[in-house]
Amino acid sequence: MIRFFRSRRNLVLENLVLRQQLALLKRRRPRPRLALVVKLFWVTVSRFWSGWKKALIVVRPETVVRWHRAGFRFYWGLISRVRKPAGRRRVSREVRDLIFRIVAENPTWGAPRIHGELLMLGFDLSERTISRWMRRAPRDPDPAKRWLAFLRNHREAIAAMDFFSVPTITFGVLYCFFVISHDRRRILHINVTRHPTSLWTVQQFARGVSIWVGSKVRHLRS
Repeated sequence: MIRFFRSRRNLVLENLVLRQQLALLKRRRPRPRLALVVKLFWVTVSRFWSGWKKALIVVRPETVVRWHRAGFRFYWGLISRVRKPAGRRRVSREVRDLIFRIVAENPTWGAPRIHGELLMLGFDLSERTISRWMRRAPRDPDPAKRWLAFLRNHREAIAAMDFFSVPTITFGVLYCFFVISHDRRRILHINVTRHPTSLWTVQQFARGVSIWVGSKVRHLRS
């Protein structure tokens, strides 16, 4: 009576799967190996027939589910190898090493400056990509080397000033104020006093700055 009221589609599918399993069991092996076609057959049946578990005899339903997952992984693994890679263009090792070198030799440069330098060298990268690789650049653990690199890169625009004292033969002290240009190690201004006051120091500072600015203007004009 149950078979009489069941749909013809279910009867056909049940007959098909039972015949397929019967053919497997007729093989003279205690545990017949299932071919890839058989696995594909059961994966397909499980997707289109809700009663496939009741008619399954040769393996457990969990095995069919495992076949389906393995096929899913194989399909997408094959697609990922065959299809062209998507997303942003990969940055070559040569460009990465060049960015790391620029960051190490020019610690005061930002991403816009490095982006412009790379464009002049023929490397077309976005400023955001350069900023991302700058954060990954290895840092120099020695602060002295970073300060030396800063002085080397900007010595044309740097002047230093300081005091030093000189003891005299009469047990007095002379206070010397000087301004030196870093590019040529040239003394721009120097003066000496026995009693350095704040007003005198400001006057020497202004004098040294004016001489340094004047020398830079003459250098640019030449």
